[in-house]
Amino acid sequence: MIYLKNLLFQDKFHSRWLILVIDLMVVLLSLWTSLYFKNRLQFDPISLYYMIFYCANAVLVFMIMKIHTCIIRYSNTRDMMRILITVLASNVTFLVFYHMFFAFYLKINVSGLVDVLLINFFITSSMLMCMRIIIKDIFKYIEATSYKAEKENVLIYGSNEPSMLIKNAIEAQKGFMINVQGFIDTGVDRISKLIEQKRVYPIKSIDMLKNRYDIKSLLITSEDIKIDGKRKAVEKCIELGIKVIVVPSSDQWINGKPNLNQFKDLKIEDLLERKPIKICNEHILDEIKGKRILITGAAGSIGSELVRQVLMYNPEFVVLCDRAETPLHDIQMEIEDGLYGNHTRIFIADIQNSGRIKTLFNLYKPQIVFHAAAYKHVPMMENNPTEAILTNVWGTKNLADISIEFNVEKFVMISTDKAVRPTNIMGASKRIAEMYIQSLNNLLFEEHFFNFNPSKDNQTRFITTRFGNVLGSNGSVIPRFKAQIEKGGPVTVTHPDITRYFMTIPEAVQLVLEAEVMGKGGEIFLFDMGEPVKIADLAANMIKMAGLIPGKDIQIVYTGLRPGEKLYEELLNAEEEVIPTYNKDIKISKNIPVSYTKINNLITDLLELNLHNEVDLVVSKMKTILPDYISNNSQYEKLDIKLIDKQMVN
Repeated sequence: MIYLKNLLFQDKFHSRWLILVIDLMVVLLSLWTSLYFKNRLQFDPISLYYMIFYCANAVLVFMIMKIHTCIIRYSNTRDMMRILITVLASNVTFLVFYHMFFAFYLKINVSGLVDVLLINFFITSSMLMCMRIIIKDIFKYIEATSYKAEKENVLIYGSNEPSMLIKNAIEAQKGFMINVQGFIDTGVDRISKLIEQKRVYPIKSIDMLKNRYDIKSLLITSEDIKIDGKRKAVEKCIELGIKVIVVPSSDQWINGKPNLNQFKDLKIEDLLERKPIKICNEHILDEIKGKRILITGAAGSIGSELVRQVLMYNPEFVVLCDRAETPLHDIQMEIEDGLYGNHTRIFIADIQNSGRIKTLFNLYKPQIVFHAAAYKHVPMMENNPTEAILTNVWGTKNLADISIEFNVEKFVMISTDKAVRPTNIMGASKRIAEMYIQSLNNLLFEEHFFNFNPSKDNQTRFITTRFGNVLGSNGSVIPRFKAQIEKGGPVTVTHPDITRYFMTIPEAVQLVLEAEVMGKGGEIFLFDMGEPVKIADLAANMIKMAGLIPGKDIQIVYTGLRPGEKLYEELLNAEEEVIPTYNKDIKISKNIPVSYTKINNLITDLLELNLHNEVDLVVSKMKTILPDYISNNSQYEKLDIKLIDKQMVN
């Protein structure tokens, strides 16, 4: 079989002139057949001249239309249409030639010529198309038989045009050792039907197909991975140990062909993503275009994405502020390699350093501040509470106060769901910062702040955004699980029931920008984080996606909750209400702000205690400021007991 394939279908394609000769033989046979039907083979010298001139005319038209230059094994519907047009053109041109030369000049009339040409059109076009289809199918059959044992059987999700493009591209390339066994779809009108000789199956048939055909992979397009039916098919494949491969959309193919290097394994992040978030880009453009923007924590996960997205809205420039030298250098190199290198300014500073921050404001005079700088790792802050206070509370207060002094238009603070009913130092420090930021909108009614009364026109508007974990951030659980799987396990999860909300970094930043546009001052914006994800299920799915079996190939080990960690995160306190906005993914917490004077005094006392490094006194003060701050799995649980005892005595 392989010898026959090599003989008939060599890597070097056959000469176009050979194909032209074969096409000419088909034309002669077709014309003879047409004459037979019309004249019952009653030939005369005129009929012979007639055939010679017709063939000469056909050769000329065929060469002009170049149908002999197409590679037959790759013929498609467009090639078939070219054949129809070419045969029609050859008949029409001959008819014109006949009337000009035979009938008018030689005065020779051939009876029934139009009928012969009409019959000839259908026979010639049918034979030429059938020849190409047969050769193409023979080649496919021989090639499939030759490599049948070596090819992997795969399924394609969907039976629409993108799916057809993937199938045809795979079958057209010899380098792909892949055999498309069929399609998976949810459309009732398509299931059990054949499309290009491949059957369409429902999702429930994947199990049967794996057993019958040894299915190795499911191919899906990179577009709309999150559609419900596709998600179910993907989850079914993960359960059965079938690899899920993402194929890029056809506009990303190289020279119109997909490359095997472009086929990527499905990432767990793809399963956790939701429907695309819709934002009003025009409003954001109006808000940011031509303005001076400051982003603190610009080298971090959220901060660096803020830089990327803000630059797309054509600001005057963006100041990248961070104290981490190497990551800040990395984002600087990335931006300079792109289109926006001239629109950035790099400024190394610690937000705790008032003098340095004032230098920044004097130099660049930012109009909008995005404050993303913070300590965020729960266990580390539980062991270093004084540093959490210095950065998350004092650093935020320092930056906000200076923003008022320099008449910043808007100040947007990036907060966290861990600030809701905090159980740890990090969450409590962020909640205190939230309270201070929210109180600053009442400054109009405070007479002693900075010894001046800001007017309503130049008052800085303070906005807080609150969301949960972001996928791919520094310290995220997903990179940790990946590293553990690559090492052969075990994968460590703190608790079987622990859940978290997840959002991609670009999604979170898009919502931050839209919230900045919406903000009138004093709001806490909450983002729709979707459904909470069970971390144990996340770990199990990642192991399955690596082609391994949880509990057999790689163990999942439960290590216990870390200091300050809680099982469930919340975006809202029980007593808080929400107000909807025009964007269904963004809501506003209907939270009554604390008086600026009160929270400022409390923070002043907290910072004074923090200065003396009296850790227990510092944490006790935080618990006094936040009555709902109850430590969990932490050394500071003892302070909750003391506080309760003190309240009972009083």
